Amino acid sequence: MPTGLQINNVTKYYAEGSNRISALERVSISVEFGEFVAVVGPSGSGKSTFLSIAGALLKASEGEVNLNGHLLSKLSDKELSNVRLKEIGFIMQSSNLVPYLNVFDQLLLVKKMSGKVRAEDKTFAVNLLEELGLGSKLKSFPEELSGGEKQRTAVARALINNPNVILADEPTASLDTKRAHEVVSMIAHEVKSRRKAAIMVTHDERMLEYCDRVYRMEDGRLSPAESTSLAAVCKL
Repeated sequence: MPTGLQINNVTKYYAEGSNRISALERVSISVEFGEFVAVVGPSGSGKSTFLSIAGALLKASEGEVNLNGHLLSKLSDKELSNVRLKEIGFIMQSSNLVPYLNVFDQLLLVKKMSGKVRAEDKTFAVNLLEELGLGSKLKSFPEELSGGEKQRTAVARALINNPNVILADEPTASLDTKRAHEVVSMIAHEVKSRRKAAIMVTHDERMLEYCDRVYRMEDGRLSPAESTSLAAVCKL
């Protein structure tokens, strides 16, 4: 049975009057456990659509997504919701923390969504936050955190259900260079040490050194990025 994330010949199109507009064209990529892959490309190239399909938020028009053995096209809406909760950890541009919950409770809220919170869940949450350098911030609220601390909390929240796939959408967009390196190096470390399959969509060429492979998205088509054109694509 396939593991990790396999996207095979995925096409996504929308009807616009009598025309059919393609957002993705026969996209294929395979990401194994322990791999951290970056996707770069200009705005409007299809990156957001790609990540939404990979994360079971949007259905492909053609092709197939296999997420750790789950064929997404064969699942009901309820089953897809369960896959998103238990199999995928999302890290977004903004940390999107709940303003009235402290750091520790941000993680427990996710556990409550998937069932009863057990003592071992709380222990795991504490250990995870300590590993990410937030051991002294368990009782802190979002307004008391720096931008980097907020994003690290978002990383911990993405990992609390021990998902098999991590999807990061521009996770450094609101961070300065130092904090951006801290957050992405942390994501890379967690991907390697916890054996996750991870994709990061980014414009930030500074962060590509942490990735195993880099792909370029342009006009809905995905291809391995060439070093000669990579910097130009990232700056678009």
